[in-house]
Order: sequence, then C-alpha cells, then structure tokens
Amino acid sequence: MERNRKLERYQRLYDQIEGLMAKSENELSRMATINALLHHKMKGFFWTGFYLLQEDGRLCVGPYQGPVACQELAKDTGVCRAAINDKKPVIVGDVNQFPGHIACDSRSKSEIAVPVRNRSGNVFGVLDIDSNVFNNFDETDANELTKILTLINL
Repeated sequence: MERNRKLERYQRLYDQIEGLMAKSENELSRMATINALLHHKMKGFFWTGFYLLQEDGRLCVGPYQGPVACQELAKDTGVCRAAINDKKPVIVGDVNQFPGHIACDSRSKSEIAVPVRNRSGNVFGVLDIDSNVFNNFDETDANELTKILTLINL
C-alpha cells in the first residue's frame, strides 16, 4: 500500500480506536478492540494478536484475530521475543530468513512485532501481526502501531 494511503488509514484507525477506548478501562478489552479493527481494516493482516509476558518469562497468547495461535512461545527465540528483548519494533520481510522464527502457521510470510508498554513504560507484551504476503510491513507500520498501542493505557 502506498505510504500516504497507509498513513491516512492508520490515522482514521487511531481516531476510531481512541474513541472506543473510552468505553472500557480493561486492558484486555482494549487489546481485543485494537485487534479487531487492525485485523479487519488493514490489508494483508493475516493474524493479529497480543502475546503477554508472564512473570516466569514465558510469552502466552492473549486476545487475537485469525487462525489458531501458538499458546506459548519458546523463551528467547522468535520475532516477538526479539521485540521484547530489544524494546523496539521488529520488522521481518520474510519469516523464513529470520533465525529462530516460530512458525505457528505455515501461511505466514512476513511479520511485525511491537512491544506493548504499561503506564510506567515497562514492556508487558507484544503486538504480533503476520501477513501472508512477503514484505508487507515497513517503518510506517512500526511507527503507527506504536502510537496506537499507547491507547491501551489512556
């Protein structure tokens, strides 16, 4: 998708999500709402969901949209863990080229993982989005998704 069109779509989604966040203070409800809108409004979002960091370091699936997900992700491997460890978004144009990629669905071709922070700024999970199209994500996605995720903790 052309960058300007993508930015416009993200801005519309941000505005819509911001309005919907006023309806619940519950983080899981907010995550579920964000998932639904992103999954159904953004082209090529094949799987859209959250993995939540547990006290013992495991990543367990949270609210999501799409095919059945991996319930838990192995520690210290995969795109989601890289985003948590680096505390910044990770964009993978071809998941087959990412060392340690965790294949929950063989139809996944590209992926973006964006850390989710609490009000104190600590990472407590990751928004993970898979596409069945190679190179579906770029810095625009990383920046705009990071901005959207701030709405979880209004």
